[in-house]
Amino acid sequence: MESVSNLAVAGGFMAALGTVLAAILAFANRKLFVREDPRIEQVEELLPKSNCGACGQPGCRGFAEKVVAGEVVPAQCTVSSPQQRKDIANLLGVDPGNIEKKVARLACAGGRHVAYQRARYAGLKTCRAAAVVGGGGKECAWGCLGLGDCEAVCDFDALHLDEHGLPVVDADKCAACNDCVEVCPKGLFSLEPVSRQLWVACKNHADGDTAERACEVACTACGKCVADAAPGLIRLDDNLATVRYELNQWATRTPIERCPTGAIVWFETPNKPVKGAAAKKILRQDALPLLQ
Repeated sequence: MESVSNLAVAGGFMAALGTVLAAILAFANRKLFVREDPRIEQVEELLPKSNCGACGQPGCRGFAEKVVAGEVVPAQCTVSSPQQRKDIANLLGVDPGNIEKKVARLACAGGRHVAYQRARYAGLKTCRAAAVVGGGGKECAWGCLGLGDCEAVCDFDALHLDEHGLPVVDADKCAACNDCVEVCPKGLFSLEPVSRQLWVACKNHADGDTAERACEVACTACGKCVADAAPGLIRLDDNLATVRYELNQWATRTPIERCPTGAIVWFETPNKPVKGAAAKKILRQDALPLLQ
């Protein structure tokens, strides 16, 4: 009987303690409750709900909170349409802002028809897996492996492999979400403002002869683009032409004209890169054979 009595006392004590704690929590909830600005939910409803992170915030909800707080402008959501940004701005009584569009660009033009393979890769068909096995089998250690990891992670249908296994970005669909940048094991993608029209489509740091033996469109560090560009705009860093975009206001298409391989291009529009007059013409469509 004594044990039953003890159990009853313990049970009563726990019940009383639970009631007291519940009362404390209810009181604290009333006192500490912070009412959320209803405009946050309204803004979130106007967003595309892709939760891609292109705006720099942890999803559309986080972006809505920042917009309502006045910490970012509606235009910072690069995925939304101009009308969506205008609707958000009208709701909040603010200017939609003006953010320059960014697009993903690939620092490689070495498709199968111009770049050599030193070995056939037969493992899991992803770039990340291939890169672990001797770098993936491509003669250019820096080149695109062409297995489509970037295409697989793009939620905006903005990236596809062409007939030569090279990723092609549709700038109109690209949301600059950074997924392709993060997934590429060779680090070939970067997000660039569309005003950066001068672009080096190569990342090969080998000497010129070695680079061209590996890929017909590689940068050979010949220096012609450096000589033809505005002073200081382009420099050679470790056998690779590099554009100094802090001097982008001086960029013209002149530096591409004498490039013998067409490794440096000029984007006439975000979807139209062009090569210079001296660039070799590639007529071959078939894949190059394995190097012996």
